[in-house]
Amino acid sequence: MALTSTTITSWKLQEIVAHSSNVSSLVLGKSSGRLLATGGEDCRVNIWAVSKPNCIMSLTGHTSPVECIQFNSSEERVVAGSQSGSLRLWDLEAAKILRTLMGHKASICSLDFHPMGEYLASGSVDSNIKLWDVRRKGCVFRYKGHTQAVRCLAFSPDGKWLASASDDSTVKLWDLIAGKMITEFPLPLVLWLRPPNLNLLQESSSRHVTSQLQNISSLSIRLIKKILKTKCARLYCTSVTSPSRPVVTATKSKPSTGIILSTRNEPIGLTAGDFLSHARNAKAGVMGDDEALAQIRKGHDTMCVMLTSRYKNLDTVRSVWASGDVKTSLDSAVSMNDLSIVVDILNIINLKPSLWKLDLCTSILPQIEELLQSKYESYVQTGCMALKLILKRFWPLISDTLTAPPSVGVDITREERHQKCKACYKQLKNLSNVVKNRAEQVGRHGSTFKELQLLMAPLDY
Repeated sequence: MALTSTTITSWKLQEIVAHSSNVSSLVLGKSSGRLLATGGEDCRVNIWAVSKPNCIMSLTGHTSPVECIQFNSSEERVVAGSQSGSLRLWDLEAAKILRTLMGHKASICSLDFHPMGEYLASGSVDSNIKLWDVRRKGCVFRYKGHTQAVRCLAFSPDGKWLASASDDSTVKLWDLIAGKMITEFPLPLVLWLRPPNLNLLQESSSRHVTSQLQNISSLSIRLIKKILKTKCARLYCTSVTSPSRPVVTATKSKPSTGIILSTRNEPIGLTAGDFLSHARNAKAGVMGDDEALAQIRKGHDTMCVMLTSRYKNLDTVRSVWASGDVKTSLDSAVSMNDLSIVVDILNIINLKPSLWKLDLCTSILPQIEELLQSKYESYVQTGCMALKLILKRFWPLISDTLTAPPSVGVDITREERHQKCKACYKQLKNLSNVVKNRAEQVGRHGSTFKELQLLMAPLDY
């Protein structure tokens, strides 16, 4: 089979001053390819949007230099390992630390997220590999076998295996379910790329680099015997008129098909534009003390305005609540167009199911639809709990009222109840589509939405 060759020309997009000290690690998001994380000896993790000169987020928490960084598959989380052996996991949407994991005795030098997102593997200079459960905040298993630093980790696409590479010149394959090593490759596999010229060694100012891509999926590979003796020599740039190329043997058989990821819906990644500053002519680099203080004060003023407005809204709702009219209090919160106020009220009502009335359902169901589609975890949890209470307490009443035969004579109370039940039924039908879509996702809320889907099954009859 003939080898296909394609020439690609690349150039430098951007050069940024990422940290105030040496940059020790970086990773590019695999989902969008437009998000970059860097770690430095200043103990910070900085998040960048590709082609943008400004840092969109700076994450703190480590007290020793950051040695390794990794995004999860959806680019919603980033984990960083430090020189002291600690791991810190951040939620990028909420801009906060989710977990701090301790256990390694030496520097972290490799990280990888499990395809399902709830597990994390770390390799260290102490030669240990640890599997962490992000939800339980602890180490699930420790894999022993390497004798030197574990430099690289990678999960299989189906999440059943873990591959590790170490300075001890071995690559090991681990079975995550059985918790033991499957096989070991005692010789290192090296991919050598020969640049067409040595401009990079000469610190050439040219911004264009030419590379070649070849299809190597159908090549046969031989293991070369271990090198017993090496020597160092100075590297020189020489002109070669007829360069010799390595000879490879291509098999005629078709390459085997790789493992295909299981189908699942993943949440949308981080939108970098939400964190970009709107200031014009913003300069890249490290801010001085005066600039940093000015930036902090600016954010502080904005936060004070937001909290003051929220305090006034809550005080208004509290004054109505003190009169004992829960329905009017909830309507007042809804009219403010602030979901945070609605969530605060719902958290109280959810703890006291006796406060729920049919009138409340008609007011809150449209808000629950917004809560279930929110990007904030606390909003989704509150919306799910409220919807579950409504289905358990009021669905029998709604169903019986709508299916009952019309009464003889005029019954104003019954007519009002029928109209409320009809409005609730319409909103529940709309919510059933939202719940059905969210139930198909793999994540922490998957089981909750599946339970809601079962409770809403009678709506389809």
